[in-house]
Amino acid sequence: MDSTSSRIRRLATRALPGLALGALPLLAQAHVKWFAPYIVEAPPQRISETLHDPWFWTGIGLVLVFFLATRAIERTKLGEGILHGFDVVTGPLWSRNDDFMRFIIAAFFVAIFAVGGVYLTPDLKTSSEWVSWMQLVIAGLVFSRRTMPLAAAGIIGLWLLALSQYQLFHLLDYLALGVGVAAYLVLAASDNPEWNRYRFVVLRWGVAIALMWSSLEKFAYPDWFYPLVEEKPFLTFGMPRDAFIPMAGVAEFTMGFGLLWTALIRRLSALTLFIIFNMAVYPFGRLDMVGHALIMAVIVVIFADPTPQVRFAIRRTLSAIPVTLVATMAAFTMGYWGLHHALYEDDANAAVASAAARSTHTHDPERPHAALPAAEPKQEPAGHAGHGAPAAASSSTAQEAYLASMSRMHGDMEAGVRHPDADQAFVRGMIPHHRAAVDMAKIQLKYGKDPGMRQLAQQIIAAQEHEIADMQAWLKARD
Repeated sequence: MDSTSSRIRRLATRALPGLALGALPLLAQAHVKWFAPYIVEAPPQRISETLHDPWFWTGIGLVLVFFLATRAIERTKLGEGILHGFDVVTGPLWSRNDDFMRFIIAAFFVAIFAVGGVYLTPDLKTSSEWVSWMQLVIAGLVFSRRTMPLAAAGIIGLWLLALSQYQLFHLLDYLALGVGVAAYLVLAASDNPEWNRYRFVVLRWGVAIALMWSSLEKFAYPDWFYPLVEEKPFLTFGMPRDAFIPMAGVAEFTMGFGLLWTALIRRLSALTLFIIFNMAVYPFGRLDMVGHALIMAVIVVIFADPTPQVRFAIRRTLSAIPVTLVATMAAFTMGYWGLHHALYEDDANAAVASAAARSTHTHDPERPHAALPAAEPKQEPAGHAGHGAPAAASSSTAQEAYLASMSRMHGDMEAGVRHPDADQAFVRGMIPHHRAAVDMAKIQLKYGKDPGMRQLAQQIIAAQEHEIADMQAWLKARD
């Protein structure tokens, strides 16, 4: 009997890589908002374009094969052997799961304190120094059961502080994870055993929802990823860009979905996600590792969790997998597109008068992602202006807006090129030139109707804002 069990465990060990990785291409991915320009309020790509994409359905098909095969194996002796092998490997970690989780939470807040100038993630920047010290306080509060609820309140407080500077839609990526971690701290500190036993369940749901929500960016705004893929072409593993992006989105969504399913699917999904996130560390560096530290830690805990956690009979059937996957994807899609429409496109006739002024990637050092009023664009010295709203955002016609933007550009460019240093003159002249290109693209998004030109305008905004950021950083280093 013991020799049979050993053979099963050895077979499980050999089968594991194929089960976890064979269903999908290994797609190294980072959070695009940390490394590339983006504009949250720009109209998302129509859902129909994703539904007509054969690569999207290829990804869905591969994942369904993976899930169905895994669920079928889970019912067999082989499945039991694989799960037992996982338990043997992760048993020491699971016996200290709370210590591990609290250490990682504390280490994460110490790390972002050391990075400085951010709220919770790399793209949520702040100039308030006391925010960083608040992160250090949260790290200290994690180590006592009495103060863990205060740490949880601090995490929610940081999110609310970020909400005062950033737009709600932009922050939804991080809400589920933040609530999950905060709820874990509260439940872990509770003396009520009924509450306490759900502490890792809320973590799992928080990460799963965060992954599924953020994955929709790859379908709604594939052009956000173009500069990143062009800068690091090896990320696609030789796949065409337009094939890689939808399949990466499918991988992220479905593995997040898998975290909510039966034990073997859950644990293999966690293992696959852990490998994917680790593959992003080398090309994107420590910033990516710090930003994803909490998610990666929770994924490790999910992988180590030996409990079956099949609370609903529907999860035990094979036919439920495709049905619930489609239903979950439909619900998240309707929520994402519907909420975006409610926040940014309520005034269909005016196309939201200030839409061209709002940007969640403005590179303004004081309010890096905040909206500027359309009628009062931020004014700074020539060559130093933050990338804010078009000067003519409130103009009544596209022609007036274009002419006003050009008029502003010529004055700023002329002032910039007067600098005595040739390099600085070039940069100070090119910044308003690029800003004018972005202004024109935003005016096109406000007034234009042609789908091709609207897509080109979004690509221009992404590329030009990225170059503006580089030039402003170059200037700042010489101030």
